[in-house]
Amino acid sequence: MQENVFFFLTMKKDVIFFYDHLSLEEGLRLMRKHGFTAMPVINTHGEYVGTINEGDFLWYFIDHPDTSYEELRDTPIKDLIRNDFTPPMMIDATLDELFAQSLKQNFVPIVDDRNIFIGIVTRSNILKYLMKTQKKVLPLLKQDLQEESTN
Repeated sequence: MQENVFFFLTMKKDVIFFYDHLSLEEGLRLMRKHGFTAMPVINTHGEYVGTINEGDFLWYFIDHPDTSYEELRDTPIKDLIRNDFTPPMMIDATLDELFAQSLKQNFVPIVDDRNIFIGIVTRSNILKYLMKTQKKVLPLLKQDLQEESTN
């Protein structure tokens, strides 16, 4: 079987994500409820717009020290999105590209050619795959090495 991005994908229906119109208060509550430190953000059309992490909220509060509770309820989380943070990849990306991107972020958002969010590939899914593959390959390598040393 030839693995591709789809092989590692956690589908959108199984991913906890934010809508970009949620308030900072709602975003913080959901992040705490689900225990994630970063979550993808999509708009009402299903397009990926970015990722928000705990640090984004903290920096907001540092930059806006007089934030009232009303402002937390009125400010949308889309105001926190950094354009260069957790860029998405297309579903047809190569595994080399996917693996390289996963070294830089805990998950890689995956989109189609219309920028519609279809899911994420987590670094842990890639590592599990590589560990499983390694368990199959290591005995063969050891056997080859032993055969080479006896020849």
